[in-house]
Amino acid sequence: MLISVIIPVYNRRVMVQEAIASVLAQDYPDIELIIVEDGSDPIHRMSPPRTMKEMVRYYYRPHRGVASARNFGASVANGTYLAFLDSDDLWDKHKLVKQLRLLKEHPEYRVCYTNERWYLRGEHLNQSAKHAKQGGWIFKRCLPLCLISASSILMEKKVFLDLGGFDESLPVCEDYDLWLRLTLKYQIGYIDEPLVFKRGGRPDQLSKKYWGMDRFRVRALEKLLKQKLDDQKENWVRKELAFKYSVLIKGCWKHGRYFRLLYYWFRGRMALRG
Repeated sequence: MLISVIIPVYNRRVMVQEAIASVLAQDYPDIELIIVEDGSDPIHRMSPPRTMKEMVRYYYRPHRGVASARNFGASVANGTYLAFLDSDDLWDKHKLVKQLRLLKEHPEYRVCYTNERWYLRGEHLNQSAKHAKQGGWIFKRCLPLCLISASSILMEKKVFLDLGGFDESLPVCEDYDLWLRLTLKYQIGYIDEPLVFKRGGRPDQLSKKYWGMDRFRVRALEKLLKQKLDDQKENWVRKELAFKYSVLIKGCWKHGRYFRLLYYWFRGRMALRG
């Protein structure tokens, strides 16, 4: 069963080679690897992968962001399943085999993800308790933070298309937004093994580019309220939304963004009122 692996890359010509190598080293043979170069600067652009295996397809597009790059990769994918790998992450060689086995053994799951190991500037970093992962119906667990790493997911392409893919209007937190929509509708399988290796601490990471990341998370939460939710889930969303607005209010006060503070105060009040 073909798995389409999508790697978006922007100005990481050297680092992405290690990500590619971790895909080509998988012990599952039926893979196509789709590399989407998202408008990298000429000095950082990859050379066309002439020496790579036939299973590798390479596309260069104007810079439109990681959500657009992933969506494009999915649009040209031939696989029954989609997997995503960020250009600075790596996979254990057994990742795809173990995930596909789980999905075959548990037909109630159409999506699964794995645990991960974090590295900060080369040093192993322990995850805090709030990042503890689990499977099943995990919508509530995904509200506070992005519990699922994009690099750990394996999902049916039909599920991805049903959800409409990543929201390209979000420059960051596009994965948080998709996982909320995903876990609202589907049970999620989980493998409690660190099959993904995340390497952080570099200044080019998107999380370092934007202040107040909760600005984008509240947009995702507000989108959910436009859907038909049962009373319990709507209450969960409104409480989390109000909390995130309170965090943004504190940040605005600290940095002197007083007009923005008033806006978030008003939106937070509205979230609680319903």
